[in-house]
Amino acid sequence: MTESLWERLKQFWFVYPFIALWLLKPITPNWGVIPPKSCLGGCGSIEGMIPFVDWVNNLIAVLRNYEILPGISEGKVGLFTFREFTRYLANLIDIPLDFTEALLYKGFETIPLGPLPWVMILGLVVVLGLYLRGISLAILGGSCVLYLAIFSLRGIWTLSMKTLSAIAVSVPLAVLIGLVLGILGAKFKVVERILNPILNVLQSLPHFSYLILVAIFCGVGAKAGVIATVIFAFPPMTRLTILGLKELSSEIVEAGKMSGCNYWQMLFKVELPGARSALMLGINQVIMQCLAMVVIASFIGQPGLGHDLLARLQNLRLGQAFEIGVAVVFIAITLDRYSQALVLKQPERSREGAFWLRNPYLSGAIVIVVLSVILSFISSAATQLPKEYTISISGYLDLGIKTFTTSLFVPLGIFRDFLLVYFFMPTKAMFQSLPWISVIVLVGCAGWKLGRFKLALTVMFFVFLIAASGYWVRAMITLYMVSVAIIISMGFGIPVGIWASKRLNRTKLVLNICDTFQTFPSFIYLLPAVMLFQISDVSAIFAIVVYASIPITRYTIFGLRNVPSQIIEAAKMSGCSESQLLWKVRMPLAFPEMLLGVNQTLMFALFMVMIAGFIGTVDLSQEIFRALSFNDGGKGLVIGLCVSLIGLTADRLLVEWSNIKKRSYGLKT
Repeated sequence: MTESLWERLKQFWFVYPFIALWLLKPITPNWGVIPPKSCLGGCGSIEGMIPFVDWVNNLIAVLRNYEILPGISEGKVGLFTFREFTRYLANLIDIPLDFTEALLYKGFETIPLGPLPWVMILGLVVVLGLYLRGISLAILGGSCVLYLAIFSLRGIWTLSMKTLSAIAVSVPLAVLIGLVLGILGAKFKVVERILNPILNVLQSLPHFSYLILVAIFCGVGAKAGVIATVIFAFPPMTRLTILGLKELSSEIVEAGKMSGCNYWQMLFKVELPGARSALMLGINQVIMQCLAMVVIASFIGQPGLGHDLLARLQNLRLGQAFEIGVAVVFIAITLDRYSQALVLKQPERSREGAFWLRNPYLSGAIVIVVLSVILSFISSAATQLPKEYTISISGYLDLGIKTFTTSLFVPLGIFRDFLLVYFFMPTKAMFQSLPWISVIVLVGCAGWKLGRFKLALTVMFFVFLIAASGYWVRAMITLYMVSVAIIISMGFGIPVGIWASKRLNRTKLVLNICDTFQTFPSFIYLLPAVMLFQISDVSAIFAIVVYASIPITRYTIFGLRNVPSQIIEAAKMSGCSESQLLWKVRMPLAFPEMLLGVNQTLMFALFMVMIAGFIGTVDLSQEIFRALSFNDGGKGLVIGLCVSLIGLTADRLLVEWSNIKKRSYGLKT
């Protein structure tokens, strides 16, 4: 028995050096605990052991001020700066943006033509829903448009059209860029190798790191918001394009070659149509990413729902914020469901007969356009509902929120203070006290155990860069919030996933709830957090948990329901009870997938912790907001990379651990 215990303890040898260094902290020099020149510690400077911020700011200064590029900019011929070049490109965005803005809410100045009437948009959305999936989707889309039109006493309709005009420009640009890069990555291995690390960093960088650099090089306003949105949204399209083209069945490719297709015919008539499912899924992801980012881009002047929502949150006008938040949620759900239906929609055979029989939905759309134009001439109410026909329930919501929070003020306050005093603050102090050398040793030993020298060196280098940046203490506070949120998310998501995996109807119910919650833009989660717990670490962690519980729940269900059926049958034949079947068979075999779920939960938590900085946390997110306020591109990018490195370190370790478990169970060769 002693030998068995010793064998088990030996498996965790990689933790012992970390514990030893932590226990030796009282006799460790200060530079071994907090990196020199670290924010909130060391010399009190934020230069860092390596002055990354200064280097980046010097590079930005060169790109802003030194004439290095030949060409024409702002009417002058000769050399011009990189910033002048990017501002010139940004001005080109105004061309499609002006068109979509005129189409949706401004109207055209050069011709006597107003924006699309709300009745026309309502009718077209209903017809599109009928075409894509049927009456249920049409009702969903119509309800969304009706809400935006009727609940517009405070201008929700115009704000929504501003948001949709930016999305209408961002989505095609992001899809086009992602498609081109994806094709190049699928065709040329060198391009794919170059793209992979760039996409990894882009997808793990906080949103606000994009905003600062875009504001510096492209200015502020709607066009800057569109550019930031495109940069944020194209990576998933690129990845899914590469995946779709590389996983194309050999039979399809051979059939194209046997038909005598040349290179371009193979690409556009065989390969891209063959990868349609992956490409359409990419478009769905781009749409949702664009909606998420176009709300956050309000920090650099992007008009629309996001700008108004943030203003209401800052002033704690929760009723008005809730009303706008519902509009954002409705738009998100509608766009998600319509794009998902587009993914699943299969080409149909053309019908026989007259035009309206062959194209019933197109004919219906034409009728709606004609009738809407006629109605808009008859009554201005058909173009946009007058204020006397619109409503707002924000006053009732404020009263309800005040009543609810007042009645729960004492118990919620006690619960909040209890968590802060006895759990969160001690955990925060523990993370802040972690010596940076011991953390590097811990991740290095874990990397060595999982992947030997290469993985150990990689993750140690990532952690060293965080320590050298000057933001170690802030990074540890971020890690504390993320770690606490992950533990709570696992404590909630895994039991829910186990419960849902037992029956198909439960699985569908929980996955539908997960899909719905995942479509919500991130700032929506701050509303209930502030309502319940005011501004504190508890409210921030609550918002993170609600958002980050989605992937661990989803991956737990996926892992448990995809255990090979022959193994389940063998266990039942061996006389296993339901409890034994779960804990001895299903859970061990689902563990690799659950590890990937933990990985995704961490990525979601890192994303949300940056948003939670808006309600007053003192981690890296606060520094990013400060950098955004002072337009400090170097600081914003370095802090963003620190967040990215936390995610990449965990990603490398968890993915390798998952692969090892899959190989040990014979699930991966």
